[in-house]
Amino acid sequence: MKLELPLDDEKVAGLHAGDAVELTGIIYVARDAAHKKLTEALDRGEDLPIDLRGATVYYMGPSPARPGQAIGSAGPTTSGRMDSYTPRLMEHGLKGMIGKGLRNSGVIEALKRFRGVYFAAIGGAGALISKTIKEAEVIAYPELGAEALRKLYVEDFPVVVINDMYGEDLYKTAKEKYRIRS
Repeated sequence: MKLELPLDDEKVAGLHAGDAVELTGIIYVARDAAHKKLTEALDRGEDLPIDLRGATVYYMGPSPARPGQAIGSAGPTTSGRMDSYTPRLMEHGLKGMIGKGLRNSGVIEALKRFRGVYFAAIGGAGALISKTIKEAEVIAYPELGAEALRKLYVEDFPVVVINDMYGEDLYKTAKEKYRIRS
């Protein structure tokens, strides 16, 4: 299924664990250091450098771009490092996250409460994923280097819905589907 970003409640409601999706639009790149800065800004009552309403964040550490490319290899990083920050950002409108690996119960509950979705990108496919990234720019926290907050424009970025707003978890249901029963 093809999906235009940004996300809203209606788009998120149509997504279910296991759906293969191709995203087109703006996504933001932020890892743990950027998440920490974002939540610290919220704690101080400051405006954020991005509008989180409907936003999708990709947990990724890019490599430098080669000449003629928007970005270098762009594979996902482990999402669990962002779990402590995610519910707070969702309170401020974050709708989608892309990464790899399991999310904790606090994030699963926030997805249900704030009508969000967690997508997985294929680990080890960073070079292929980078071909879907048409534009990339650092928009905040340049001092963080590879962990700076980036804005990407993507076309047909491939992901799979892992956790939907209904509480479904593909990592659990897929295991159950193939478990041998004796």
